[in-house]
Amino acid sequence: MRGWLALTSVLLLAACARPIFDAPDGPPDGAFDPSRIQKPEPRPEPRSAYGNHTPYEVLGRTYHVLPGAEGYSERGIASWYGTRFHGRATSSGEPYDLYQLTAAHRTLPLPTYARVRHLGNGRSIIVRINDRGPFHPDRIIDLSWAAAVKLGIDQVGTAEVEVTAISFDDPIERLVRPASVPVMLQVGAFSERERADRTIESLRRAGISPLHSERARANGKRVWRVQVGPISEVGEALAMVERLTALGFEPPRYVYP
Repeated sequence: MRGWLALTSVLLLAACARPIFDAPDGPPDGAFDPSRIQKPEPRPEPRSAYGNHTPYEVLGRTYHVLPGAEGYSERGIASWYGTRFHGRATSSGEPYDLYQLTAAHRTLPLPTYARVRHLGNGRSIIVRINDRGPFHPDRIIDLSWAAAVKLGIDQVGTAEVEVTAISFDDPIERLVRPASVPVMLQVGAFSERERADRTIESLRRAGISPLHSERARANGKRVWRVQVGPISEVGEALAMVERLTALGFEPPRYVYP
């Protein structure tokens, strides 16, 4: 299993790196109100099962993921990525959403919350780093389109910034509250329908409900997602997370309908 996860991490990283010099990237079509962009709420989160494999190699260069984010601060050039990647799997396995305040970094653990300050205009935002990149040698962070809009670099393309990681005193394994309700708890996403069916049956035998299964596409492949919910109370969601982990499942992922 460990080898499979490592291989999957490398493949996800490579998938994010390959298109960098391919088709043109850009902003979404049509007008968009920046006030609709939601600010992320920094909180301790478990490390992603994907994207934290170290060392890893992309485009002939080797990178080492930092053991933690504490004390990280760096100045350099920020860029952004947009429609070419929208909906595609990030290195953490989550789909890239250009309307969210996220970012890609080569060596910070996934996920990491960081403050990004534009050294030219003084604007500052918080982003959730959930992807790997940029693999351009003179840049230190790749922002989502929404983050670029908030910082005022969506038109110029790049800018000099300061990136400072946000760390937490609490252990990273602390139970994470959902950002909002209602919420779905995703127990797993399986490439084989049979594995999804077996998971649903195990949950049903344990008295877990309501259950939801759906077919979707992730990173260009068909997957079957198994979810519990929707759950309308934060306390109920936290209790269900504890119940699922006590049954031997990995901590579920929050999905917002």
